Amino acid sequence: PGRTQFKVVIKAVSPKEVTRIYTPRPLDRNDGTFLMRYRMYGSVTKGLKIEILYGDQHVAQSPYILKEPVYHEYCDCPEEDPEVWQDIMSCPSQEPQITEDFISFPTIDLQRMLKEIPAKFSQTRGAIVHYTILNNHIYRRSLGKYTDFKMFSDEMLLSLARKVRLPDVEFYLNVGDWPVENRKANDTPGPVPVISWCGSVDSRDIILPTYDVTHSTLETLRGVTNDLLSIQGNTGPIWENKTERALFRGRDSREERLHLVKLSKENPELLDAGITGYFFFREKEEELGKAQLMGFFDFFKYKYQVNVDGTVAAYRFPYLLLGDSLVLKQDSQYYEHFYTGLKPWKHYVPVKRNLEDLLEKIKWAKENDEEARKIAKEGQLMARELLQPHRFYCYYYKVLQKYAERQASKPEIRDGMELVPQPDDRDSVCTCHRKKPLREDL
Repeated sequence: PGRTQFKVVIKAVSPKEVTRIYTPRPLDRNDGTFLMRYRMYGSVTKGLKIEILYGDQHVAQSPYILKEPVYHEYCDCPEEDPEVWQDIMSCPSQEPQITEDFISFPTIDLQRMLKEIPAKFSQTRGAIVHYTILNNHIYRRSLGKYTDFKMFSDEMLLSLARKVRLPDVEFYLNVGDWPVENRKANDTPGPVPVISWCGSVDSRDIILPTYDVTHSTLETLRGVTNDLLSIQGNTGPIWENKTERALFRGRDSREERLHLVKLSKENPELLDAGITGYFFFREKEEELGKAQLMGFFDFFKYKYQVNVDGTVAAYRFPYLLLGDSLVLKQDSQYYEHFYTGLKPWKHYVPVKRNLEDLLEKIKWAKENDEEARKIAKEGQLMARELLQPHRFYCYYYKVLQKYAERQASKPEIRDGMELVPQPDDRDSVCTCHRKKPLREDL
């Protein structure tokens, strides 16, 4: 288990082109499928050849040829035609959450935002970043003292701009935990569009994939171990061999998490829950004890995973779904960008906000093993589809595109903004060989 006889070789089609490509062993997903990750440290102009070998025999219709230029991550060579790019990326035509988020904003009044957002949100929240994208260059200014997480938004916007020409757009991004715009569409004045990483039923923020899943995707094979791909090859023992208890480990960032530990002490045969760090409720440490940190892959030794909110939505939820344990998810007013694709009792088992039915749901899972396993599998398959790396790029692009279409005036580089530069180290050296559109096509 976990070891495979398959070997994947990725190299330039042309023997004249030499480039370094890191290809670790394929990840065995324990269901007859394997996941192959690779990272290029140079570009190729004639295409890539991918060989899949079992022993020394080609299998699965190998070899595959990716024709035309293939660029490495830091190559600044955007596709000029966004339609072509979205087609190549197989972007979905609709994202229900984006459609929902923009209902409140048929037009976007930049002048009103310039007056209102810095005054209303940057003082109270201190975590607002003002971005302008113009001619595919990214400019920003920080409003407030808690804006360090802009490193994650910078990283994704720069990566996206290297791949496709972005629309000219000016927006405010909230890099704090909580969504901030609580006014309803029919309030006077109505809400303003603030982009955030987490939404709630009480707010009107426009949602992007969280900084966590975005960063883990961009940093795959660069030192981040818990990314959305590596999880899929480290889902622990097969279902029959998993420990028949529910697991929780995490910080004390919500009172219900403390309640979990009490339930665990009273019902150790059903639940193994522990707090690994005290920050909000330090006075409880003596009573509840402190649990040892656990490697995330070890979570999947347990059949059931309890997902309880932290300060907002628990950002571990996508990772838990990609395992092959059953996720017991607390009802929450908070959500991430992909939740619209999930249904309770199909992809996870819902648990009441106050956790009063948690033990009953764990007992149900133990008594209905086949049904529990089926829900775990359905959740995993849906997460694999919704959380593929290309879907994040598509989602970011579609948010910027929808936003740009609604702007009532032209975006500008405002006083105090600075250019966020593309990487200029040797890693990013590349020459663009994209086909330029013919004059009559323009």
